[in-house]
Amino acid sequence: MMKGKLLIVEDEQDLLKLLQITFEKHGYRVFPAREPASGLALARQMKPDLILLDIMLPQMDGLEFCRIIRQETKAPILFLTAKVSEVDRILGLKIGGDDYITKPFSMGELVARVEAHLRRAALAAHPEDGAVGDAEGIAIDLEKREVRVRGKAKNLTPREFDLLKLLLDAEGKILSREAILEKLWGAERMADINARTVDQHVARLRRKLKPEGGRIMTVTKSGYRVRR
Repeated sequence: MMKGKLLIVEDEQDLLKLLQITFEKHGYRVFPAREPASGLALARQMKPDLILLDIMLPQMDGLEFCRIIRQETKAPILFLTAKVSEVDRILGLKIGGDDYITKPFSMGELVARVEAHLRRAALAAHPEDGAVGDAEGIAIDLEKREVRVRGKAKNLTPREFDLLKLLLDAEGKILSREAILEKLWGAERMADINARTVDQHVARLRRKLKPEGGRIMTVTKSGYRVRR
């Protein structure tokens, strides 16, 4: 049974082929692309469940590719990068990426990372109570992973949706940056990710949730909480 559809945009032919073979063996349908233009076309046509995206691409780098396609899909986007210095930019809010893995990487780790993101995205299809979350003007449909603010639909990335749900679940309570990092990225990733990444995600979430975004309050030296 097919586990899902993956778009892989990678200009190194040998690596692209290896990635395709690996994920097909794990039950995925893979759409490979060596150039950004063909990658964008495949993303729009095939509607992948997740995108693996190299940063160093010809004609257009992966960051610009991400900016473009993020306007059209909520699918998780995982960057492949050889530059550790790019981590903050990759995970930064303005880019819209959900995760990264540095080269060289093990295929086992990459497969596990992909499956974890797909599981997170699929959780909304089977929420614990099947209900629609509602919080003073902000409505979350857990099944459809949709958010409305005062009745108007908001386009959130998977990470932004998870962050909003986390904050609303703890409404009135303070969540530290460390707690948010652990919940959204996992304890094993905390050492690699700057706490500033949380600040960037919160800032973008506030902007997207206007006029209710101001309810996400910064608690100095502590973290964030949602005002009732």
